[in-house]
Amino acid sequence: MARSGESGRGGAARRRATRDAVAQASKITEAREAARTVGGGQRGRQASDPFTGELRRRDVLPLLVLHFISAGPSYGNQLMERISAVTAGVLSVNPNTMYPLLRSLEARGLIEGSWEHPERRSRRYYAITDDGREEYKRLEREVRPFLESIQRSIDEIVNEVYGGS
Repeated sequence: MARSGESGRGGAARRRATRDAVAQASKITEAREAARTVGGGQRGRQASDPFTGELRRRDVLPLLVLHFISAGPSYGNQLMERISAVTAGVLSVNPNTMYPLLRSLEARGLIEGSWEHPERRSRRYYAITDDGREEYKRLEREVRPFLESIQRSIDEIVNEVYGGS
């Protein structure tokens, strides 16, 4: 037998309170992430590695997220694995980076999320919107020259060290 308060108005109030708490926690997480990015307080490899740091600053992550989502709905962990695989681990993304990025893209109307099982919020799938497709096209144009410059630099290093074979 269900306890009183779990259904009806009490349950609705509890669900609303939970939603409000999650929304507040999300805002705090986003603020912390922004402060780390602006303040240079990033830890580990990102802070000391100009290569991956520059990849992050040049909208490569949003480009990759929109790229993968444009092929079909995806969820956060799946996106992190795909990004790690396509960059051979050079650009690893953790949940503290991915989920604020997904929330930001969703807030901007570039993607929309839906729960796989809404009643228990198990996995959130994201699909690209029409605005997201336009942003994806813009990022493709703007990020490509940067990626090509990295490619040329690496090719020059390889040729210099290993010879032009």
